[in-house]
Amino acid sequence: MSVADYRPIAAYLGPVASYSQQAALQAFSEVVWYLKPVTTIDDVCDATQDKKALLGVVPIENSTNGPVIFTLDDLADRDGRYKDLYVNGEIYVDVHHQLLGHKSANATAPSGGTSTPTAADPTPAKPKSQPLENLDHITKLYSHPQAFGQCTNFISTYLKNAEKFEVSSTSKAAEIVANDTSGTSAAISSRLAGQLYKLDTLADSIEDRDDNTTRFLIIGTEPTLPKDYPLKQDPATRTGTKSLVTFTVPHKSPGALADILGCFRDYQLDLTSINSRPSLQGPFQYIIFVEFEGHKLDDPDGRVNSALEKIEKMAQKFRWLGSWYTYR
Repeated sequence: MSVADYRPIAAYLGPVASYSQQAALQAFSEVVWYLKPVTTIDDVCDATQDKKALLGVVPIENSTNGPVIFTLDDLADRDGRYKDLYVNGEIYVDVHHQLLGHKSANATAPSGGTSTPTAADPTPAKPKSQPLENLDHITKLYSHPQAFGQCTNFISTYLKNAEKFEVSSTSKAAEIVANDTSGTSAAISSRLAGQLYKLDTLADSIEDRDDNTTRFLIIGTEPTLPKDYPLKQDPATRTGTKSLVTFTVPHKSPGALADILGCFRDYQLDLTSINSRPSLQGPFQYIIFVEFEGHKLDDPDGRVNSALEKIEKMAQKFRWLGSWYTYR
């Protein structure tokens, strides 16, 4: 009998050693849960929606590079594929990227570099870290699009001539580089991935900001977490509650969006995030994502439910995507 036969499955964006796995390990005990890596964010949502996994873990935003559009597009659910998904929780992971690859056998000193001014950025920021090894042999750079966006200063200074290849995750990037016998490729990935794939650390902590953090969502097909399979959540560390809704507004109705957002003000609900994605119902029409403090199912004074009832009447399409408790 495999471990997956007697433990509930939590799916995450793999392969092993991804930041998504680190998020999953923060929230799920492997004594209770079987953590299953899958290839894409779509695969996490598919496994959860189809109940092949009881829960899933997906990245939603990074403090440096903003929202993860792949996750927003799945939660937008334009074609009804993920009609049963709810957000049940969130996880924060401190992200410190390594440049992983193979040392050059011929180089003797670490690479130097300069930031090149452009019309768009006449005074480019200097990277906060420098290479540990010479990078002149690196011609190909692999990573997830989010990681590229979090390391722009280092890349523009030391790897401006390397060709960039976007892949499904940072750990996938490390796997690709480990299998590249030419030795001319590098990956932006985690320290754990470097250890797993036995890669050299060519540069350490190359993210633009020391406070670089990614937030992940725990998703399921029920409005609440399963009671029989607890997560690593200490009630003593609970900090509050959040909810997430999506909606569309009449495209040619002046002030429609402002009127809906005013409902949160009227009921004194603090907004924590606003995003949008194209609705694909017509050019420049959008699905709006609003995250706010408050819990639909734990609402003693009724403010959350009153606001949502009012918004649902005003919006064209409305969906409550879940409420959860926050822990930090």
